[in-house]
Amino acid sequence: MPPGYGDHLAHAVLAQNTIGVIVFDADLRVTATNATPQAFPRTPVRVGASAREVFAALEADEALPMLRKVWDAGTPLVGQRPVGARAPDGTRLYLGLAVFRVPPGAGKPVGLLVTVADHTAQVLAESRRDVVHQAAASLGASLDVTTTARQLADLLAPGMADLVAVDLAEAVLAGDEPAADPLTGFTREVRAAVAPEGVWPAALGQVGETLPVPMAYPEVLAMERGATLLVPRLAARRPEELEHARAVIPAGAHSVLAVPLFARGRVLGSVQLWRTVRPEPFDRDDARLVEEVASRAALSVDNARRYTRERTVALALQRSLLPGARADEPGAETFGAYLPTAAAAGVGGDWYDVIPLSSLRLAFVVGDVVGHGLRASATMGRLRTAVQALADMDLSPDELLAHLDDLVLRPAADTDEAQAIAGATCLYAEYDPVTGRCRIASAGHPPPAVVDPHGHARFLDLEAGPPLGIGGLPFEVADHQLAPGSVLVLYSDGLLLGPDHDVAHGMRRLLDQLGRPDFAQRPLDACGHELVDTLVDRPLTDDTTVLLARVRPLPAEQSVQWDLPADPACVARARDLALERLALWGLDELAFTTELVVSELVTNAVRYGGAPITLRLICGDVLVCEVSDPSNTQPRLRRAHTTDEGGRGLFLVAQLTKRWGSRYQQSGKTIWAEQELGPEPARELSDR
Repeated sequence: MPPGYGDHLAHAVLAQNTIGVIVFDADLRVTATNATPQAFPRTPVRVGASAREVFAALEADEALPMLRKVWDAGTPLVGQRPVGARAPDGTRLYLGLAVFRVPPGAGKPVGLLVTVADHTAQVLAESRRDVVHQAAASLGASLDVTTTARQLADLLAPGMADLVAVDLAEAVLAGDEPAADPLTGFTREVRAAVAPEGVWPAALGQVGETLPVPMAYPEVLAMERGATLLVPRLAARRPEELEHARAVIPAGAHSVLAVPLFARGRVLGSVQLWRTVRPEPFDRDDARLVEEVASRAALSVDNARRYTRERTVALALQRSLLPGARADEPGAETFGAYLPTAAAAGVGGDWYDVIPLSSLRLAFVVGDVVGHGLRASATMGRLRTAVQALADMDLSPDELLAHLDDLVLRPAADTDEAQAIAGATCLYAEYDPVTGRCRIASAGHPPPAVVDPHGHARFLDLEAGPPLGIGGLPFEVADHQLAPGSVLVLYSDGLLLGPDHDVAHGMRRLLDQLGRPDFAQRPLDACGHELVDTLVDRPLTDDTTVLLARVRPLPAEQSVQWDLPADPACVARARDLALERLALWGLDELAFTTELVVSELVTNAVRYGGAPITLRLICGDVLVCEVSDPSNTQPRLRRAHTTDEGGRGLFLVAQLTKRWGSRYQQSGKTIWAEQELGPEPARELSDR
């Protein structure tokens, strides 16, 4: 180094005001520095002060150990992370320290050289970038409005504020669009989230509470229109404002930043940041950062709001299309339950139904539509309506599923593409309480289970056909005799899918639950709730449907059947047999109508059907009259002309009975008619 150059270099270093330089002697006292209050007002250093005094004044507790380390080891400390400090006015600082021993090396030190660089702006910029990155990673991951609000509050506190509150319009929580109250002009808001939760003041609005109407300040009115409210220093409140202020402003708050959650042209709510402990006020940089985060959060909240609305509508549609949970029919008592999924995909297309058929028979139906959301719910409604219409035609289970399969296979060109059915499964069971027989067909659906009166549970043997929408393959019917009091269990696959998604394991779990003692004797609603609570994991990953039916066959004395020859003379005999049975059942008031119905139906069977002819009467909650013959000719109701001598039989039957119809069997058909029993039910034979 040239002679005198060191003096000039030392003078130049101490004369500049960009980087603070502090020279400590062997006692770690300041012997020289350029960090005068005029040159470095944020980090002033006094000549003669000890290192402890210098860094204690700056509240830089990490600095002194760094100096000791360099003094002892001799290795310079350069490029360390910034040290937290505080300016004389209380502003938070981040200082970059470099420490060198003088002289360097292994000799005895005579002092330390410390440089101090103010890295506050860079640290805050990096911190803001981190907040934005965290917002991008966390916000929007949930389609729940309150969860998104809580994520926003946790993101901003305590990193940017001591207290944070997120308020949302009351309508947003319900999935609706926000609107101002016509009486106050302000949007009713609910506190959706606060942070930190453990220190949020009890005197302020809590999560879930409706907030008071704000005072009509210009700043508040501007926020209603989507403007940011930045108050670096809160002014003293006027006496008339104190009571309202205590309800909305935290004690000790000196600075506030409120940013509206503005998305798609609507103000959905706001996020409020308060500083009560940190002395530095909010500034425009803070406002710009929170505005960027709030814009992301607002879009996520609006997406969650739209999802909430669609889910609410889909769920309402789903539940409106399902029957009541309980039904009590002569042939069975039933209980059904539907649980929507909690997944973001939305409500699915599961359904169940209990359909009364002719002659006291019942149809039990469970189905599952592929997909979720409004489309799946609407598709479920179409399929359920189709099943009811086909069931009313008294088709056999396999024929009904074949027609349903044709409906699903209908080309998209015949309908709106949005209404095309992607696919579905369905199980249809037909139970006859007179015979105790249950006929079942499946279109790709899990097999039903049955619990006999003794508590033994098993899956019914059933050939599972292809799912609806495959086409080209037949459906098989399985016949099963059910003991009185047996419980038939129909369900969707959501009941079987546990955490491992192993259907076989789920079926074993179901059988274990069904085989528990007294399951078959307990109330069905209690059994159904227990099945769901035990087997379904929360939150639900798929829709779950359960339908339980406790069958009760009709007592033998409440039905009777006669075989008749294809002879016109048998009509009178049929009337006599029917009247005798009505007298035995105590239904003499139905004698006239029944006599006419029997005459017309048996006469038509003799005339058009041929032998063998069967007459059957069934007494349940209605009186059923059936006439079967080997003909497959469809009976047709027509209006006879005034001059016609015949053709009025079925017309009279239709007018005098509650309902009538026909169904086909493997050979021949059955025409049936039902009559109301009147105010007094039929008595059992044992009562006579």
